[in-house]
Amino acid sequence: MNVIETADALAQAKQQHEALLLLFGGSECHVCSVIKPQLIEKVGLRYPKMQLAYIDCHRCTEVCAQQQIFSLPVVQVYFTGQKFIEVGRSFSLQKLLDDMDRPYQMLFETEGED
Repeated sequence: MNVIETADALAQAKQQHEALLLLFGGSECHVCSVIKPQLIEKVGLRYPKMQLAYIDCHRCTEVCAQQQIFSLPVVQVYFTGQKFIEVGRSFSLQKLLDDMDRPYQMLFETEGED
């Protein structure tokens, strides 16, 4: 999982990766520390082309404020630079994964077809 520390790095990640999952967390957030390894494992297995990135809102407050992140954890999922999903605080990891299925499949299934 890449660590993003600046607004420029965040903007670049959104542009560079066709599929991007951002975890906004904090070093003092216990829920964040529990969900982070689960996201790495489950997203890595189910969505191998998805890029994962982490932003520590306790260290990068400006970046989080610019993204209007005021509670933790928050997960944002981008496809081709567009935000498709945002969940925060209390959310189901399974539902998040299920909600990612359709846009992920649409994006990457058509890549191999020519």
